[in-house]
Amino acid sequence: MIEAIIFDMDGTLVDTEPFNTEIEKRLFSLNKIEISEEEHQKYLGVASDAMWLEIAERNQLQIPVSELIEQNHKESYRYLSEVEQIPIMPGLVDLLEKLQDKKYPMAVASSSTPEIIDLILRRTNLKKYFRVIVSAQETGKSKPEPDVFLLTAEKLGINPANCLAIEDSENGIKAAQAAGMTCVAYQSPDADPQKQTAADAVIQNYSQLGMMLL
Repeated sequence: MIEAIIFDMDGTLVDTEPFNTEIEKRLFSLNKIEISEEEHQKYLGVASDAMWLEIAERNQLQIPVSELIEQNHKESYRYLSEVEQIPIMPGLVDLLEKLQDKKYPMAVASSSTPEIIDLILRRTNLKKYFRVIVSAQETGKSKPEPDVFLLTAEKLGINPANCLAIEDSENGIKAAQAAGMTCVAYQSPDADPQKQTAADAVIQNYSQLGMMLL
């Protein structure tokens, strides 16, 4: 029985993946790092610190990983603070309102940093819907490890088996299922449907999720 809903943020609540991709490409260029499009796609849903650590090790970079992470954080915060609008996924607010009316506890479990999560949820006015907000940074492990989902369920006080996770990335789906949760994949504009096949269900819009739950 589903007792709580846990949402990923980027690509699930908000359409920020194009922003994140653009920021990362700028930093690749700035630091003269050659990354193929295919390799870049593998990091969808992975925390930026975990991504930069792996890239630094794989490419034997001379620049400290901590500096790359700091660059990414500063550029992301600046970009997301200044961009005119952070797009919310279509139909999401209507769904959140209905879930709230039905007294479903809701949470966010994101690979973004706490500062970026807070900035995005405040700017989009989505923060009010979520009882618990958890960053993978709090656990020290990024998706596809299940830790961020397990900590979120713990903070909600609900068994992971009774939580429904909404994800868009392959890494996120793996993390939710490794935590023992049912996972619904949301086909965001930037999602690869081929990488969502392991999910328990796939939705193209949030009205479909509403039909499942309400």
